[in-house]
Amino acid sequence: MKQQVFKYLKSYSTTPIDVDRLIVSAFLKINKINVLKNSFIKSLIITSENIDEYKKLNNFILVINTEIPKFDLEALIELFEFVISPSDRIINGAIYTPKYIREYITNRAFYTSKSNINNLKIADISCGCGGFLLTAAKKLKKITKLSYKSIFENNIYGLDIQNYSTTRTKILLSVLALSEKEDEEFSPNLFTDDALTFNWKNQLEDFNGFDIILGNPPYVCAKNMTRETIDKIQKFEVSNSGNADLYIPFFQLGIENLNENGVLGLITMNTFYKSLNGRNLREYFKTKSLSFKIIDFGTEQVFKSKNTYTCVCLIENKTKNYIKYYKGESKSLPTREKEFNKIPYSGLESKSGWNLNDFETISKIESTGIPFGKLFNTRHGIATLKNDIFIFNPVREDEDYYYLQNGSLFQIEKGICKDIINANRLSRAVELENLKEKVIFPYDNNSKPNLLDEDYVKETYPKAYNYLEQKKKILAGRDKGKGKYDNWFAFGRTQSLEKVENKLFFPKMSDRIPSFVMESDENLLFYNGQAVIGHTGREMVFAKKIMESKLFWYYIKTTSKPYTSDYYSFNGNYIKNFGVCELNAKELDFVINENNKAELDRFFEEKYDITIAD
Repeated sequence: MKQQVFKYLKSYSTTPIDVDRLIVSAFLKINKINVLKNSFIKSLIITSENIDEYKKLNNFILVINTEIPKFDLEALIELFEFVISPSDRIINGAIYTPKYIREYITNRAFYTSKSNINNLKIADISCGCGGFLLTAAKKLKKITKLSYKSIFENNIYGLDIQNYSTTRTKILLSVLALSEKEDEEFSPNLFTDDALTFNWKNQLEDFNGFDIILGNPPYVCAKNMTRETIDKIQKFEVSNSGNADLYIPFFQLGIENLNENGVLGLITMNTFYKSLNGRNLREYFKTKSLSFKIIDFGTEQVFKSKNTYTCVCLIENKTKNYIKYYKGESKSLPTREKEFNKIPYSGLESKSGWNLNDFETISKIESTGIPFGKLFNTRHGIATLKNDIFIFNPVREDEDYYYLQNGSLFQIEKGICKDIINANRLSRAVELENLKEKVIFPYDNNSKPNLLDEDYVKETYPKAYNYLEQKKKILAGRDKGKGKYDNWFAFGRTQSLEKVENKLFFPKMSDRIPSFVMESDENLLFYNGQAVIGHTGREMVFAKKIMESKLFWYYIKTTSKPYTSDYYSFNGNYIKNFGVCELNAKELDFVINENNKAELDRFFEEKYDITIAD
C-alpha cells in the first residue's frame, strides 16, 4: 500500500515543485542515474549543499526502500498521481491508470493504425502525469529505434489543465530517456490549457488531426464541476442536455481531433451505455456509426483508489454498421477478434440505453408484452435530506412520547411521528416489522399532506419543536444552504408523502434477488428505496412474482448499472423496459397462486422462450 511513503509525501510539502524535487531526486539516487546534460532534470536534484533538504531526501529514500521493492517508472507515475491534492482530484478527475491497461490500449491502437509508424502523431488530451505518453514513447522507440529526442519532438503531444501535470509529464519523459542512457535537452510538445476550449490547429502547423489519441479522461461528476466547466461542456453535442459528467465530451473531442484514419483509445466510465446523461453521446455514436470496440469490466474495480466502473473504448475513424462488445471477467482483456460480439447500431436505442451484454436475449425480453414502466407505477421514498435528524429508533417510549437519542435525550410527541422503513435493507430477507423506525412528520394527515403551520407545531408538539429548533442550523445546511423549502423544518423534497394503500417495497440495489415486500398500511412511509404503488392487491402480487423471478434478476444483472461487490441497480430507469408478458386468465391465476419458486421460474422461461442458466 506504500502507506508510509504516501504519509511522508503528505507531510513534506503542499508545493508541487518541492514534492517533485524530492521524488525525482530519490528516483535518480536509488536507480543510480547520473545527469550531466539535461539542465531541466538537473535543476530538480537535491544536493548535499542544502543540509536540511538533503537529510529529508535520505529519510525519504529509507522509507521508499522499506515499502517499494522496485522503485521503477511505474512507481514514479503512481507517486506523482498520489500527490495531486484531494480537491484537484475532485475538480480535475486525475487518476493513475495501471500499466497493463495503458499497454493494452496502446498496443491495440498501434496495431489498428494504418499510418506510417515513423511519422505517427500520438496525443493524450488529458495527459495527467504522462503515463500514456510514456507507454507510447517506449513502444515507438522499440519499433522504430528512433531516439527519444526525436520521438518527443515529432511524435508525442500532451495537454492538461494543470501546470504541475504537464511539468510532471516532462519529468517522466525525461527520466524515461535518462534511464535508457539518453542524456540531453528535450522539448516535448506539452501544453497547459483546458481541453474543452483548446484548439490544436492554432498550436500546430499544418495540423490535420492525430493518428492516435490515447488516455483516461477526467472522472468528475456534474455536482463537482464549476459553473464555468458546466457551461463549457454544454456547448458539445454529446453533453448539451442533462447533467453530463466531464468524461463525456472527451469522446467528441477525441474523435474530432483524429485524422481520417485515426484511432481513439480510452479507458473511461461505462455508465454512458445506460445513463440519462449519456443519451446524446449514444445518439452521436449511432449517427456516426464508427468502428467501435468496447471492453466492459462491469463491476470489476480497475482503479485501486476510486469506485468507478469502467470500460476500454477503441474507436477507428471509419464507418461500420455495428459495435463490437466484450464483457470482461476479472479484468480480463480480449486477445482475439472472435471474442467480441457484434451488435448492430440499428438495434441500439439511444434514448432508453444500450443493451450490449447478451443483446439477443435482452432484446427478446424487451420486445415481449408491455414494458414494466407502462404497467406499473414506481416511486422513490421520502427525501428529508437529513435522515439522521428526522428518522430514529426510539431508545424507549411511554404513553405520550418516544425518546430520541441524538447528542442529548429528547422527548418527541407520538402524535407527530409515523412509522417508516428503510427499503434498501430489503436486499436481504428481513421481517417488515423489524425494519420499522419512526419519522418526525411535520405534515397534516390528509391524503396529500400539507406542511403544518410553525405556530401549530410549536403549540401542539412543543417537545418535537424544541428538538428540531436545536437542529435548525444543521437543517439550514441542506442543499448546500441554497434549498427553498416551505419552512425550515420541512423535508428537503415533497416526494412520497401522500397516503397509498398498496405498496410493494424493494431496494435501490442488490447483489441477489431481493425481498419484495407488500404492505397495505396507507400510513407507512419509506425511504432510501423504492416501491411499486397504486395498484390492486392482485396486480401487486403479479408484480412481486415476476420481479422475484430468475428471469427478471438476469435482466437486471445484464442491463443495469453495476456497483461494488456485484450489486446492481433496480432504479426505475433500469427496470422500466423489461417486457411483462401478457397472460390469459388461467395463466394469471397460476402465477398469483403458485408459491413454488422453481415452478414460477420454469413458467416464465417457457413463456418468454428463454432458458436462464443456474
